[in-house]
Amino acid sequence: MSSVFGKPRAGSGPHSAPLEVNLAILGRRGAGKSALTVKFLTKRFISEYDPNLEDTYSSEETVDHQPVHLRVMDTADPDIPRNCERYLNWAHAFLVVYSIDSRQSFEGSSSYLELLALHAKETQRDYPALLLGNKLDMAQYRQVTKAEGAALASRFGCLFFEVSACLDFEHVQHVFHEAVREARRELEKSPLARPLFISEEKALSHQTPLAARHGLASCTFNTLSTISLKEMPTVAQAKLVTVKSSRAQSKRKAPTLTLLKGFKIF
Repeated sequence: MSSVFGKPRAGSGPHSAPLEVNLAILGRRGAGKSALTVKFLTKRFISEYDPNLEDTYSSEETVDHQPVHLRVMDTADPDIPRNCERYLNWAHAFLVVYSIDSRQSFEGSSSYLELLALHAKETQRDYPALLLGNKLDMAQYRQVTKAEGAALASRFGCLFFEVSACLDFEHVQHVFHEAVREARRELEKSPLARPLFISEEKALSHQTPLAARHGLASCTFNTLSTISLKEMPTVAQAKLVTVKSSRAQSKRKAPTLTLLKGFKIF
């Protein structure tokens, strides 16, 4: 039995072809996007990552007894959304993450939800989004109340959760599986093929960026075309990142771990 990220593959028979779901993880730097992604894929917590690296992971999941081929894009926007089309035109669902101990991070999540709402309006399609307050283990430093998170989610009509990537695999897994369920419901209502390739970054000379047209922070787009295409990140393109062990071990000298972003982890 083969596996990806240590999880068993679904059966390969004609009656068990897995649903393919693309999930983009959005949020400001330091919100814990990479930590959540790795926790979900490996049940491990690693606290520090290179914030400038963006990777796409693949995992075979079983959600509600149905096989799912899940691709997760761990995005690496700067402090404002940029080159948004790389995930807006790729993802079936979005997980918008903020840190409960950062007011700035929470305000950034609002900007992402606004961007997704505008994209849905312009394309006249629904794109499931989930709002996730991370770092529940840092509750003593909380700057964003649970009520504020719930109110923001209600404003945009999305599901809301609070979790700790450091402590809680089961709840992290539940959130990712809820994102799959939301995407699956949308795909069943109105199937739409998503591009598996993204072009090199080229601005459209005749098109004003979506965010600029609506007064949001600058968000440049990529041109989708049949030429100059670049495949989503693969194992061969993975980058080596050196990271430290969990925040819980910070009181003693923490060993240095090495994570191969984009590679299989067992």
